[in-house]
Amino acid sequence: MKNLEDLPRLSNIDGLIAIKNSILPRIAFRKDPKAQPQDDISHHVMICGDTGCASSGSKALVEAFREELAARNLEKNVEIVVIGCHGFCEMGPLLVIYPDDVYYIRLRPDDVPEIIEETILRGELIPKLLYHDRDTLKPIVRYQEIEFYAKQNRILLANCGQINPEDVEEYIANDGYLALAKALSQNDPLAILNEVKKSGLRGRGGGGFPTGRKWELCREAVGDPKYLICNADEGDPGAFMDRSLMEGDQHRLLEGMILGAIAIGAKEGYIYVRAEYPVAVKRVKNAILQAEALELLGENILGSSFSFNIYVKEGAGAFVCGEETALIHSIEGKRGMPTTRPPFPAVNGLWGQPTNNNNVETWANIPKIVLNGGEWFASFGTEKSKGTKVFALTGKIRNTGLAEVSMGLTLREIVYGIGGGLQNDKPFKAVQIGGPSGGCLPESMIDRPVDYDSLIEAGAMMG
Repeated sequence: MKNLEDLPRLSNIDGLIAIKNSILPRIAFRKDPKAQPQDDISHHVMICGDTGCASSGSKALVEAFREELAARNLEKNVEIVVIGCHGFCEMGPLLVIYPDDVYYIRLRPDDVPEIIEETILRGELIPKLLYHDRDTLKPIVRYQEIEFYAKQNRILLANCGQINPEDVEEYIANDGYLALAKALSQNDPLAILNEVKKSGLRGRGGGGFPTGRKWELCREAVGDPKYLICNADEGDPGAFMDRSLMEGDQHRLLEGMILGAIAIGAKEGYIYVRAEYPVAVKRVKNAILQAEALELLGENILGSSFSFNIYVKEGAGAFVCGEETALIHSIEGKRGMPTTRPPFPAVNGLWGQPTNNNNVETWANIPKIVLNGGEWFASFGTEKSKGTKVFALTGKIRNTGLAEVSMGLTLREIVYGIGGGLQNDKPFKAVQIGGPSGGCLPESMIDRPVDYDSLIEAGAMMG
């Protein structure tokens, strides 16, 4: 990763395209094994460094690789890339070796010499390190063929596990900030708003209010300046969707907020994140500095007349600050206490000004909607619940981890098809969904589709 002072200043869209074209060949073989590695690099070893795998020992694994490669004089040939959450937390620490697309799980530092000798240098597989199908015991080489991944629809999580989250140029190489460039070239804030409305995106924080309508209310509210807030105060027990996005693809969050600012007419935004997420806090702050250095954030973005700044506010862990009015009070330096609505924040929010508040997952969906169009996003999901949803699978389930599925998939398909069922083949009793504000759905509801209206009807909620 380059130092901030070495990043180019992007005074126009052509500079963004130039970065994409220069970086893409270097990482192309992560998606296309036929693509030839550049320079002396023969392999990329992608090691999950998200909080989950880090707690299982991935930091020691990274150091073991670096030491072994140095001892063999292979540092210029094999690139170690610490990635965000790959999803299958139960199997961590894990890695993927490109261009061979080999997936190894539950690794220890003493596995490293054998991996380098057998797989990287000789091109041979190490069966004991591969994932084995639970029913057939057949080893599986490519993670995409594992049931946990194969039944997902990873749109929002597409970059997580595929890029170095601390390198803005890798995000750009994967179409990052192209939606922003498109929006600035069109110079039509209502076009962004209309695409979001057309997409049918609803708030992913749990309430499910139509995002486009929420933006519209804030845009039309009387008052200036207007503010944006990203609610990253993820306090539900067992939830780590927002954290993983901030650790693994934080520039997507920033780009979504910038696009929202253009549509609404805001000049400042705040990311309210709990201080218990130190890796997320560090990476988001670093991403802001990178975006500012590239002139993708701040004054006259990409040489346009539009300016927008983002600030990070660390919360102290109060669960109540996940509620938007309490969160606003906390940003203002007051005690985080909810207030009665109306007036809603869209009319009277931060410092008494019109304010739009969405959670991490909602903001992170915006770049793809703007780039591909609202109809593209609406092609996934159900009639009233469009797109995909990210879930944290935790508890007494075989495959704990992070999963993204199209809206409308049933609980059975999530728990058994992706989650692998219950540990020790115990009978299913209930699933808790939507955090403390949600509910417990019993076995009789296991074939219920997971969408906003179905969950509310059952006495739970999205979360």
